[in-house]
Amino acid sequence: MLTEELSSSGCKRARIEMVAHVLVFPCPVQGDINCMLYFAAGLLDAGLHVTFLHSDHNLRRLGLATATSTSPRLRFLSVPDGLPDDHPRSAGDLVEFFNSLRTNTSVAYRALLASLCPGAPSSIHNDKGFPPVTCVVADGMLPFAIDVAEELGVPALAFRTASACSFLAYLSMPKLVELGEVPFPAGAGAGADLDAPVRGVPGMEGFLRRRDLPSFCRGRGHDPLLQIFSEVTAHSCKARALIFNTAASLERSAVAHVLPRMRDVFAIGPLHAMFQAPAAGGALWREDSGCMAWLDGHADRSVVYVSLGSLAVISLEQFTEFLSGLVGAGHPFLWVLRPDMVGASHSAVLQEAIEAAGRSKARVVDWAPQRDVLRHRAVGCFLTHAGWNSTLECVTEGVPTVCWPFFADQQTNSRFIDAVWGTGLDMKDVCDRAVVQKMVRQAMESGELRRSAQALARQVRRDIAEGGSSATEFNRLITFINQLSLHATMSGSDKE
Repeated sequence: MLTEELSSSGCKRARIEMVAHVLVFPCPVQGDINCMLYFAAGLLDAGLHVTFLHSDHNLRRLGLATATSTSPRLRFLSVPDGLPDDHPRSAGDLVEFFNSLRTNTSVAYRALLASLCPGAPSSIHNDKGFPPVTCVVADGMLPFAIDVAEELGVPALAFRTASACSFLAYLSMPKLVELGEVPFPAGAGAGADLDAPVRGVPGMEGFLRRRDLPSFCRGRGHDPLLQIFSEVTAHSCKARALIFNTAASLERSAVAHVLPRMRDVFAIGPLHAMFQAPAAGGALWREDSGCMAWLDGHADRSVVYVSLGSLAVISLEQFTEFLSGLVGAGHPFLWVLRPDMVGASHSAVLQEAIEAAGRSKARVVDWAPQRDVLRHRAVGCFLTHAGWNSTLECVTEGVPTVCWPFFADQQTNSRFIDAVWGTGLDMKDVCDRAVVQKMVRQAMESGELRRSAQALARQVRRDIAEGGSSATEFNRLITFINQLSLHATMSGSDKE
């Protein structure tokens, strides 16, 4: 914005008052929304304005019918995802989902961002005191959002909500293909050794196996999702910078190997432990707060918490194996079981099965306030899909884990939990009641696992404390965004 001030000689001169305004655009799935909401909270704490961009579908689902929030510097806007309301938007439909975002959402996004740019005519979105958008931080899974912003003269940064180690694996795909490491057969038979070591991912040669690569690498042909993830990962090289929700204690080596390929990299997490998320705008499922009172009635470290995230789908047979293993382990358990999680089964049938098997020792909910659950004194271990948000949440609380990764980055995350950090057990590619029982018991009862988990939690807390690596990097990022915003504001004023 332009104002006038008097110079020392008494002459009027133009002065630019820079107000940084960041448009934060997550991929419209639960995990990415959660992570980038905490990031938005950090921007607000630093005094910046934030427009948080949902899909129309999610905005309605969240009940955010109006673009308001509890902060005068935060608002929620939305663009269509191009899919009908009754579309499942599940893991099995990701190719269609990403294609729709690229072809349909990108058009609406361009029109919206153009109306918010410096120098743009006044629009309905700029009538509440919000300055023009001066910077975009877009999910790395939405490369069009970065390209469109730069075409419109708005500097754009990429934010990857997955781990740096899995990002490095995707970034290494051309090399892995060249070496003949991927794709590889996933079934039984010759050449299907999933424990074969993998060459070509720098810094991971000593422990990475085929089964630890992202799930899309499996199969005799090229999975279309592998191509999508590889392409969007490579695209991040074009952004002004790349942001990871991670800490030096967790992924220093991976970040160091990614850095030479990017213009800049910021490791600024775990964000959920650094900032308080806005009260509105997050959970797509209604959280069952009653589970906290249920936990209150149990002894310290006596309960197994089970959640496979927002996208995993399991068969009825797998459900039965998990249930039998959990009951056999002999500990009370709290199980997050989404209504759409077990094939075509009805949640009431599953609830009845759990209650019949576990009696008063089990509780099943559609969704839980996971961060509160993991920090509750009664939780002794976490049976998880090893999604990055869940991984960071249990790491921060020092909770031992049993990992059953479903897809994407989760295979790599679970290997780090087991083989690198030593804070949990990797149960990938097995869904057998005897194995579930054995690993849950070990995670609940192993003093070594708990000591490792608590030691890592202390290291991460040092990273996020004042003067720690993550806190320092976040401050550097704010300076970086302010500098980009100043340039954008000056460029916009030149057009007026």
